[in-house]
Amino acid sequence: MLVSALAAQAQQAFSPASVEKGVLLVASPSLSDPNFHQTVLLIIEHGRGGTVGLILNRPTNVLLSEVLPDFTVLKRTPYRLFAGGPVKQTQLVLLFRLTQVLPDTRQIVAGIYVGTPRVLERIVTQPKPTETFRAFAGFAGWAPGQLEHEMLEGAWGILPSDVFNIFDKDPATLWPDSITRLQAPKTISHSSGPQDYFPLEHFQLSDFAAYGKGCRSCAEAISYKASSNMESEWWRSQRF
Repeated sequence: MLVSALAAQAQQAFSPASVEKGVLLVASPSLSDPNFHQTVLLIIEHGRGGTVGLILNRPTNVLLSEVLPDFTVLKRTPYRLFAGGPVKQTQLVLLFRLTQVLPDTRQIVAGIYVGTPRVLERIVTQPKPTETFRAFAGFAGWAPGQLEHEMLEGAWGILPSDVFNIFDKDPATLWPDSITRLQAPKTISHSSGPQDYFPLEHFQLSDFAAYGKGCRSCAEAISYKASSNMESEWWRSQRF
């Protein structure tokens, strides 16, 4: 019974049907596309129009106060900008962990929301112990059916968002720890198919240790000198 349950869990982790808003999308070690190599994304939109996600483990050396110089509440704060994906890299997306629904927010999954700079101001000026945020330059996007096709090719795995505390988790360990979670049931499961997607011999923590050296060049490649009205076609379509 246990083996059967773990086999089903492994199958689900690699099934295109598991893609939905609020899950974590984990890049296969074999995914060489530099836009997504060794990344973990939070899916913030999935439907007939396609899929939108935010890369959670690519912090930059750019301070958010530099991006929003007119946002005075950010002055002398340590918040850094994350590179959210290759689409609309001069646009800003704000992700929040909140204890309650606030105006100008839209829920992604329980406790996690996207929101506007007004929410950011409240978080910074009236902080609560369990509330926080991250700011992302750009996002990742897939046309309808594109991500599902990539999953069938073995490019991605799926984890529930609550498997980690994504706001407190060290970005440097998020991807390797996610790979470990995906591999765990397969070490004792004899099911076929998904085992071939994330071969253990291709997974080396030493390979991941080199990551981070590219963050500065990533930041320099993106024009972050943007104003507080940063928005995207996807962002403008949201209703808060």
